[in-house]
Amino acid sequence: MTRTFTGRHIAAILVAFFGVVIAVNFTMAYFASATFGGLVVDNSYVASQKFNGWLEKARAEKALGWALEGARTADNHVAVTLTSAGQAMPEARIDALVRHPLGRAPEQALAFRALGDGRYESVQALPAGRWIVHLHATAHGRQLKRIVDLP
Repeated sequence: MTRTFTGRHIAAILVAFFGVVIAVNFTMAYFASATFGGLVVDNSYVASQKFNGWLEKARAEKALGWALEGARTADNHVAVTLTSAGQAMPEARIDALVRHPLGRAPEQALAFRALGDGRYESVQALPAGRWIVHLHATAHGRQLKRIVDLP
């Protein structure tokens, strides 16, 4: 005996299909709104007016020939290496502002101590988790900024 495909069958299939689609949409919308930490900029028009200035600063930083790199150490400190044309820069002052990517933890300022050979290490350890580090190096009256994502 074969069963016939009726209107009830198609209705059940459509209700199940759209029920899954709606459930996924609501779940994704919930997670998107629950994890958004806030505004990226207060006013996007004003930020767009500053864009050319930001490009000019980037060109000036590139012309310095400095390389500023950061990484997390095994004991959760931030290790930084600063070089100029491949040569270590031991006389620089390094500081940083660390932010949680989603704004769930407060910003923290980091101080650094020189280890020699252009290497520096943060005095404070970072809490566990992912952090965005805004590094700032000053030497010879010049400045360089870099942003490093530390998982």
